[in-house]
Amino acid sequence: MSEVETVVEQVFRESYPVVLASVARLSRDIDLAEEAVQDALAQALIDWARRGIPDNPPGWVSTVARRKSIDRIRRRENLARKHQVLAGYQEVERSGEMPDIADTDELSDDRLEMIFACCHPALDSDKQIALTLRTVGGLTTGEIARAFLVAEPAMAQRLVRAKAKIRDAGIPFKVPEGHELVGRTTEVLSVIYLIFNEGYLASSGAELIREELGAKAIELGQVMAELMPDESEVHALCALMLFQHSRRQARVDAAGELVLLRDQDRSRWDHDMIARGFVALKRARRTVEPGIFLLQAEIAAHHTAGAAETDWQAIAGLYDRFAARYPSPVVRLNRAVAIGEAHGPDRALEAIGELGDVLDGYHGLHTARGHFLDAAGRPGEAAGEYRRALELVDNETERRFLASRLASLAG
Repeated sequence: MSEVETVVEQVFRESYPVVLASVARLSRDIDLAEEAVQDALAQALIDWARRGIPDNPPGWVSTVARRKSIDRIRRRENLARKHQVLAGYQEVERSGEMPDIADTDELSDDRLEMIFACCHPALDSDKQIALTLRTVGGLTTGEIARAFLVAEPAMAQRLVRAKAKIRDAGIPFKVPEGHELVGRTTEVLSVIYLIFNEGYLASSGAELIREELGAKAIELGQVMAELMPDESEVHALCALMLFQHSRRQARVDAAGELVLLRDQDRSRWDHDMIARGFVALKRARRTVEPGIFLLQAEIAAHHTAGAAETDWQAIAGLYDRFAARYPSPVVRLNRAVAIGEAHGPDRALEAIGELGDVLDGYHGLHTARGHFLDAAGRPGEAAGEYRRALELVDNETERRFLASRLASLAG
């Protein structure tokens, strides 16, 4: 591979999301921006071989891609659309934001605007996730499809529909202002956390953990922290994901079987990642009122202690605050588990009993109830709960774990 090919490949691998965002913010069309960036990369292979590699290759590619997107708009858009978009480019050129190709020392970082566009509430959650991974995470369509266990053509169609929605609905590439920013930031962080959770505990398939998906979510969170350094909840989400991801190597044994938190080998935890989590948590604590991610990060921080040193009463207290502000059934179930660890199985079963109707179709409810029924000396009832959980769960590793619980009770 020649030096020029190496540099072009490096720009694509390391700077593609930044370059794409800078073009899409102006063209207001992600499809068009992707085509323009690809054309610019192809032109770089030719021009750099003739004239030499520029001082700032990503800036060069961004500038050329913007100009190529103008050419595409002039060729294919209807008159009203053409005037609308080209007016935006003309304003940018008058402001001096678009440099000459020879003067590309600056490359604006518009990823934050891109993130808010991809996570707009007008898009369904699955489209928000896919588009964020594609445009900001830099994953290919095939990689996203494999991560969510869908066929690549189906994922491609999902992305096409999402990009068309942004274009046709005129969804803005901008960061909201004022009171709207708070709610929209929570939406964006929720999308990133959904990505992380699919990596942390795969909803289906043979593997318990999809490590690369968790790592990509952490990377997206760190992008948000870099771009919104004063936002407490951004740092809280980073801390939460770092604490949870630090345990990835210890959550399954050598045979690939699930290992519960209390039984994990702490020496296999990523302690550098835990240290980074506490740095992020310290930044997140600079707030008067903790939000949804800070409360969860504080809980996760307690779990970084040894099994015998874990302060379950403090965790239960945090869940009390969490459930009071965000009384979702799953939060209340996690609170019940913490109460059981702090005060015994009978207290846990009492709290879980309040959730039977609303969470009957959720395998986690039956797994938790089975655990505490077993701890209370009621193995027959525990076996019934584990069988119900087995009917509901799709992940193969979790299924084997539940089957082992049943076998243990039978023995």
